[in-house]
Amino acid sequence: MGARAGTSRSRETPARRREQILDHAARIAIAHGLESVTLRAVAEPLGVQPSLVHHYFSSSEALVIAAFERAIASERSGLFDSAGSPTRRLATMIRRVESGDAIHLARFWLNARNLSRFRPELARSVAEQERLDRDALVAILREGVASGEFACPDPLVACIRIFIAIDGVGAYANDLEDFAHPAFRHFVTDVAAWAVGVAPEGLRREVDAMA
Repeated sequence: MGARAGTSRSRETPARRREQILDHAARIAIAHGLESVTLRAVAEPLGVQPSLVHHYFSSSEALVIAAFERAIASERSGLFDSAGSPTRRLATMIRRVESGDAIHLARFWLNARNLSRFRPELARSVAEQERLDRDALVAILREGVASGEFACPDPLVACIRIFIAIDGVGAYANDLEDFAHPAFRHFVTDVAAWAVGVAPEGLRREVDAMA
């Protein structure tokens, strides 16, 4: 009876076990790249067999895509779910990018986009996560326009310009040495200020205040 009780206590519900697997897969993806997300790599630290992971995810590709989506969803909340005015929320996002706090995210996006060239299902997932990111930023920009903080006639256009700046900076995420020129350090701020119709100096002050 004691052995059966111990087994009962350690048994997880299917939903909970799936969440554990997915959370661990997302951590592996962020830390080591999507190519490191395998049935065995996820199973071993959890003390389960790869076949159990396969029970919840029909293929290695399904596991990789689910891990990517979980990791990006978590990072999205950190980028866009801050409190305060639209200007403050935009500045908080920019601060994370320009300070280097989100360099792991830039590397993760580079990894996903590179792999997606050859993996159509992953490419579709990347496109969907990009759309969700755009929706989140557009919502902030629309609030800013409505409150009079921003002067961009088309928030989607402004959003696209800001993300192009972020991706441009992120393209250097794997460089061995930091490039500290002010034109590079404040590039996202300056592009965002132009995109939303505010003075660059003012937005720089807001971004610096987030430190």
